[in-house]
Amino acid sequence: MSWAKRFWPVLLVIVGIAAQGGALCAAPPDYAAERAEMVARLRRNGITNQHVLAAMQRVPRHLFCSPGDRKRAYDELTIPVGGGQALYEPLVVARAIQMLDLKPGRKVLEVGAGCGYCAAVLSEITQQVYAVDSRRDLLQLAKARLQALGYSSVQWDNGKPCCGESKHGPFDAILVTCAADAVPDALVKQLKEGGRMVIPVGRGPEQTLTCIVKSGGRLRSEVIMPVRVDPMVCQSQSP
Repeated sequence: MSWAKRFWPVLLVIVGIAAQGGALCAAPPDYAAERAEMVARLRRNGITNQHVLAAMQRVPRHLFCSPGDRKRAYDELTIPVGGGQALYEPLVVARAIQMLDLKPGRKVLEVGAGCGYCAAVLSEITQQVYAVDSRRDLLQLAKARLQALGYSSVQWDNGKPCCGESKHGPFDAILVTCAADAVPDALVKQLKEGGRMVIPVGRGPEQTLTCIVKSGGRLRSEVIMPVRVDPMVCQSQSP
């Protein structure tokens, strides 16, 4: 057997090890192209608010779901993320936040923190973001995830969603991600005059995502789209 024939298997092993090492050292995908396509799709579907589009372009949506779901994180899908929570479709998130008409410097409350994705998008628009959730375990997970991603300005509170967050109100905007039979009085009181609240209203498997505008002491409502979300905790209780 010649020297070349003896060396060839060894060379193949070395090349294989080097290839494996390169794969291990390679940076994880950032899904930049998928994120850009998601934003382009949002534009085609009527999202025009530049604050919302820029925020959703910057937030790494794939890091809010399991590694096995990351390839489809930017598709128009609701993705379960564990603990009974879900990462809602990009268009639902974009339409809800667009209807808030949120601007930098405004104060916003998110009711139902979930996996933390909406809070991240909101905090890309304004640094005054407050989030309340009844489940301490999920709240801690969302808080840890956002802090790891650099969203340290979000303030978290463990409490009943139907009661909102009176300590830091009133708010320019309130985003509710859990369904209520009717708009809770406590949340209406915590909304500033001229403020906007987006909330899923209704019972059953499907609800109506609705924008509430507080004007002159009255509430004006506008239907946005049908959604499917979990019910609000203590929705029938008084604060």
